[in-house]
Amino acid sequence: MKIKSLIPIILFIIFSEICFATPSSSQNTVRLATTTSTENSGLLNYLLPKFEAATGYSVHVIAVGTGKALRMGKDGDVDVILVHALQAENEFVKNHFGIKRYPVMYNDFVILGPEGDPASIKKAATLQGAFLNIRNNKSIFISRGDDSGTHKKERNIWASANILPEGHWYREIGQGMGKAIQMANELGAYTIADRGTWLSYKDKTDLKVLYQGDDSLFNPYGIIAINPKRYNDINFKGATALIDWMTSESGQHLIGQYKIDEQVLFTPSANP
Repeated sequence: MKIKSLIPIILFIIFSEICFATPSSSQNTVRLATTTSTENSGLLNYLLPKFEAATGYSVHVIAVGTGKALRMGKDGDVDVILVHALQAENEFVKNHFGIKRYPVMYNDFVILGPEGDPASIKKAATLQGAFLNIRNNKSIFISRGDDSGTHKKERNIWASANILPEGHWYREIGQGMGKAIQMANELGAYTIADRGTWLSYKDKTDLKVLYQGDDSLFNPYGIIAINPKRYNDINFKGATALIDWMTSESGQHLIGQYKIDEQVLFTPSANP
C-alpha cells in the first residue's frame, strides 16, 4: 500500500483517539474552584488524595478568592465550588448557577497585628472600635483586595464602623491569604485572616492574634455543584461525588481531625 493512501487512515485513527479519549478523561476529573484559605491551610492536600483513592476521581484545584471562584462557576469553567461568603453563595444558588449549597465546615476570622499593637486594638471594646483605632492611628492595614470571602468580611467591618478606608495606611494587594499575612509581617501591619490559614502560618511570622471572638467573625464554608443545565460539559456526577464525600461521616471526620500544633483548623458542619 502506498504511503499517500495510508495518510487518511492514520489521521482518522489519531482523530478518533482524541475524540474518544477526551470525554473519558474529563469525566474522571473534577474541576474545583476554592478559596486560597483551603489551600494555604494545607487542608486540601490532606483531604483530596483520600477522596481520589476512594472514588477514582482526580480533582483539579483552582485556588482563588471566593469572588473569582463564584465567577468561574457562573461561567461554567469549573464543576464545583468550595467557598466562604454565605450571602453570595445563597445568591449564586438563587440565580440557578448552582444546584444547592451544602454546609461543610467553619472556623472564624481573627485580626492580626504586630505584638506591640500600636493602634491598641486589644483594648477595643468592639470589633468596630478596633478598626476605628487602626484608622485613627493610621497604622498600616493589609487588605487582600481580591473580592475573596475574607475581603468581603473586611469590607463589611469597615462599613459597620462607618469608615471608608483610604490613604497611604490602607493597602490593597490583590493577593491570597498567605501573601497578605507575609506582607503584614514584613511591614509590621494589621490584617484580617481566617484562623485556618493563620494557624498554618503563625510559626513563620511575628504577628499575633490581637482581636478575636466577635460573633460577626464567624466563617462558614459551603460547597455547591454547578448547574449542568447551563453548561453541557459540567461533570455533575463527579461534583456530586465530591460533595457526597465531603459531607459524609468519613469526610467530616477527616476535616475534624486535621490539626496543626494540636489545634483544629476547621470544624465540620455538614451533620451538626
